[in-house]
Amino acid sequence: MAAILLGIKAGDEVIMPSFTFVSTANAFVLRGAKVRFVDSRSDHPGLDESQVESLITDKTKAIVVVHYAGVACDMDQIMELAHRYGLYVVEDAAQAIDSFYKERPLGSIGHLAAFSFHETKNIHSGEGGMLVVNDERFAERAEIIWEKGTNRAAFSRHEVDHYNWLDLGSSFLPSEVTAAFLYAQLECLEIIQQRRREIWQNYHDLLTGEGTAAKNSYLATITAALSGLNAKLPHIPSYATNNAHFYYMVFKIPAQREIFIRKLKDAGIMAISHYQPLHLSPYYEDKHDGRILSQAVHYAQCLVRLPLYFELSIGTTLPKPVR
Repeated sequence: MAAILLGIKAGDEVIMPSFTFVSTANAFVLRGAKVRFVDSRSDHPGLDESQVESLITDKTKAIVVVHYAGVACDMDQIMELAHRYGLYVVEDAAQAIDSFYKERPLGSIGHLAAFSFHETKNIHSGEGGMLVVNDERFAERAEIIWEKGTNRAAFSRHEVDHYNWLDLGSSFLPSEVTAAFLYAQLECLEIIQQRRREIWQNYHDLLTGEGTAAKNSYLATITAALSGLNAKLPHIPSYATNNAHFYYMVFKIPAQREIFIRKLKDAGIMAISHYQPLHLSPYYEDKHDGRILSQAVHYAQCLVRLPLYFELSIGTTLPKPVR
């Protein structure tokens, strides 16, 4: 929907990180755009803001930032670039529910933002998402695109006596069952987030040696699996908050990650890696401009995510859900 609203077409260029899920790129490639991929930061898997300006050309239409693990990009820097060059900003806030940049909710800063309610997110409805429209220019058209390209929503409000096909669109709206499932989770957002942050902090205290959580047998297994291996822990910039979307570690070399994953698997614990750099993907490699994006490759080869879900038995007693 964001790509349609921005009028993305063949010949346009869109800047985004390589280390992200394919949906970030697909939305714009489907409209004919060429993607200019940005490398990740050395201290965090999010895009390196300092490299964005060098990729801007007279064909650039938008900058897409991905708030990886719910940790904000430097939005002041991105918005200043967008203003100076007349570009749109789309926040891929798929992982960023209940996370902030300098006290501003993520998803409220760019012209448009997309959240995910996939089953892997902090709150979910199995599948689905949310478009946030922060620029009034797009509000009316967004509702039409959302409703299969018709003004049916206006008809439902008795603003017109019949509805017509007015624009491009698809069936983006959720079913009532999906919406009801999600609404129940929204009602419990505070308690869900409290629990997730507690689990995240228990991991962090364990791995920094600042807590006593290793007495827990599950955490003791993780400590044992890490023995002799070298991994960096998550970095949260001073301008960002942590919504505890997941807890990750970045090993020094790929072989160490594989040893760690295998040890946990042998103990019945699943730890996963993710994102292959999109600029090296079979689909886009021959379309990439050839720049070496070493940090994106490093995260793809060396990053691992630890289990993090509401019922995980770690730390204090589980809170009771709100009824």
